[in-house]
Amino acid sequence: MFKSRQYRAKATEYGELVKGSAGAEEGRKFQALEDRFVSLADNEQGLADAYRDAVHGDEHDGPRGAALAAEEEHVLRCLGAAVILQWNTLPNLLQREIFDTAGSVGKLLDTAALRGQIARFLHKHKNDAGRGKRPLTEDARFAAALSRWDNEGGAVPTGLST
Repeated sequence: MFKSRQYRAKATEYGELVKGSAGAEEGRKFQALEDRFVSLADNEQGLADAYRDAVHGDEHDGPRGAALAAEEEHVLRCLGAAVILQWNTLPNLLQREIFDTAGSVGKLLDTAALRGQIARFLHKHKNDAGRGKRPLTEDARFAAALSRWDNEGGAVPTGLST
């Protein structure tokens, strides 16, 4: 895979070829190639900067960034636990997509090992997930959602609505 420096080196090569080109048509072709490699270099640099900021952003923010990273990790753990608890109720296609996505997170060389760990974990806990419950019907889901909404203060007692 090309890096920003390699794209810039290629752009420089084509820039030199533009200067030494024999005809206008040849010069335009080399100029287009130079512009293309400059654009690729800029894109690659932008992606690298965005990745660095996303992955190492908390290092620049000091204690506030560390607290934010810890909070995000907690949220991700909660979401992951919720998915595992409902795993058996998820459609097979969605299970496969989640498995594939989770298996591709991380370093490319560790993908096979990570997928193996995930598969073993899911197999080990297959009877724990969903606690053997059957999927809720649409009416039961609506009732559960309404109950949660009401318990969280979402419902307005009769006579208080405007």
